[in-house]
Amino acid sequence: MMHKGQRAVLDHKKLAVIHIVKKELGVSDQEYRDIMEKVTGVRSAKDLDETGFQKLMRYFARSTHYRARREGITFRQRMYIKHLVEDLAWDETHCTNFLKKYYKTSELGTLSKTEGSKVIESLKHILAGRKKWEGEQ
Repeated sequence: MMHKGQRAVLDHKKLAVIHIVKKELGVSDQEYRDIMEKVTGVRSAKDLDETGFQKLMRYFARSTHYRARREGITFRQRMYIKHLVEDLAWDETHCTNFLKKYYKTSELGTLSKTEGSKVIESLKHILAGRKKWEGEQ
């Protein structure tokens, strides 16, 4: 039960997402805390509420600074692919094998924006097919 004036803290999954993003982006701890303070007003993920989490994720998703290459997959595409892979309940090996088989790479970061869009559409199609199949069972 929350008391008046108390903020809801993030669940462990969202805290993990923040730290995965920090690691993937390769930002220093100081830069990460500075970004978080600028965007959300706090310097530690444990102090974020849901609104702060959303602001931070939007900041990272919109920032062109966080692309491996100018023509490379965007951060937003990468996060959406990870979300779809989670929805499909694929482990890392399954996802890597899918990328190797259909996109001739084992790393999301090596995809172009166009390839990233194709991966997203493929995963959405697989997920829709699975839901339709499960609905018929």
